[in-house]
Amino acid sequence: MRARMSDIARQAQVSEATVSRVINDRPGVSHETRQAVLTALDVLGYERPERLRKRSAGLVGLIVPELDNPIFPAFAQVIESTLAQHGYTPVLCTQSPGGVTEDEYVEMMLDRQVSGIIFVSSLSADTAADQSRYRRLIERPLPIVLVNGYAETIEAPFVSCDDRLAGDLAVSHLVALGHRRIGMISGPNRFINTQRKLAGYRAALARELGASEVSDDFVALTLFGVEGGEVAADRLLEQGVTGIVCASDLMALGAIRAARRRGLSVPRDVSVIGFDDSPLIAFTDPPLTTLRQPVSSMAVAAVRCLVDEIDGHGAPHSEYLFRPELVVRGSTAIAPTRREIAAA
Repeated sequence: MRARMSDIARQAQVSEATVSRVINDRPGVSHETRQAVLTALDVLGYERPERLRKRSAGLVGLIVPELDNPIFPAFAQVIESTLAQHGYTPVLCTQSPGGVTEDEYVEMMLDRQVSGIIFVSSLSADTAADQSRYRRLIERPLPIVLVNGYAETIEAPFVSCDDRLAGDLAVSHLVALGHRRIGMISGPNRFINTQRKLAGYRAALARELGASEVSDDFVALTLFGVEGGEVAADRLLEQGVTGIVCASDLMALGAIRAARRRGLSVPRDVSVIGFDDSPLIAFTDPPLTTLRQPVSSMAVAAVRCLVDEIDGHGAPHSEYLFRPELVVRGSTAIAPTRREIAAA
């Protein structure tokens, strides 16, 4: 047991005495430290003592659009682990074209008597969708939290990345590099996330370049994904843009593919910015400049809101906006015209 105790202490980065207090369920240990020791037990494959095994507080549904976009597994991983720390058993539901729909998953969750549901990028973000489906859940009452799916008609907690600021930051970065012909690629305009990114894009253009430069000539709305980004970028490149802001990292990868198909170099001939900072995106060729969503902070906030709702504390029915971070990598550079002037 001494060897085991030292292993656990090393894994949890605490003393053996602290491990002993936790294992024997003695006072004098903070919640965070106690959780670190219990996690170390799990990681090392040791069975928790019977008195430390927490019974499940219930099931919680987690509904995400799909897993092809790596940002959604990233959200799911943090939400699931945070729910488990609160004693809840997460039930992950993922959608795919032609598969089980969001509404069908909700019915399955209700049949299993879940304690609540967390929606990530759900139909609530679609302004053309029927929002009454969420109001009916609230009236049951069933606690729900919506991540990146704000709708003003739904009385629930919302956790969102500030899309308007993301569009603004991206344009400001490209303008600082000397770009003047800046395009924007996003999904259909009926989505609130698209509307907000476009608002930030337009506001930054007006502020940085003057109101006369604000035009939708360089806006290309398409399907989300690599293919959509490639088709939209091809149209923008035809118009001579030197910088492209994309609503997702996958769209940005499509834009880079379109540029290369035309014999253009990224970032020498055209700069490309993504959104999300999905896992592994730093290792693309070139490494992608992007707006990072604070996934961990947003996921933890969503779980806390839901747990408060379940416990009857009533989380504020408002939107918590999280600031995106501009991560500059190798897909953006000085605009071609400015580089030519500097070289002269």
